[in-house]
Amino acid sequence: MKEIKVKVCGMRDAGNITRLTALKPDYIGFIFYPKSPRYIGKALTPQLMYSIPRNITKTGVFVNASTGEIAQAIADYRLDAVQLHGSESPEKCFLIKQFGVRVIKAFGVDETFDFQTTVRYQDYCDFFLFDTRTPEHGGSGHKFKWDILKKYNQYRPFFLSGGITLEDTEDISALSSINPYAVDINSRFETAPAVKDLSQVEAFITKIRSND
Repeated sequence: MKEIKVKVCGMRDAGNITRLTALKPDYIGFIFYPKSPRYIGKALTPQLMYSIPRNITKTGVFVNASTGEIAQAIADYRLDAVQLHGSESPEKCFLIKQFGVRVIKAFGVDETFDFQTTVRYQDYCDFFLFDTRTPEHGGSGHKFKWDILKKYNQYRPFFLSGGITLEDTEDISALSSINPYAVDINSRFETAPAVKDLSQVEAFITKIRSND
């Protein structure tokens, strides 16, 4: 199985972010959705973002934001990737790609999810992200049944998200039939919204990379 990348999402606190970068995750996610308890607000400065090493992909997470708002955030914060977590169309994904970023389209998954939904997006995104379906667009701390991903056609590499914990590392490493490109960790590693327990994050990264 190929090395599984790690995305740590929902970051906001400057000190927490600086210490996280020393753990060398592959992606760090910043939420630009005002209704999220992990919304960056005014706490995240462009200067802090500029200090993040270039080998860590800075990812902005948006929910049904306007193209102008996303473009401004890409410019202000030098985002490398944009995660679209709402009902954005394939055309919107293609338009965002023109700003020179990688596009991750998120889908909320449950037992009734129809993977044909992803087909329209295949040629307009770099990655998909499969998260537990919730009204809040993620961050629920709950898992969906991963076996359903066997129905996915694997056309685009995907991030596995939704309630992942430190105890899941062996199960994730054993998912050869599902073959996730990356895992997205967030709320189950927090001491407070947008503040990560970095000892647990470090243990997770170490275990995932040692099991590859």
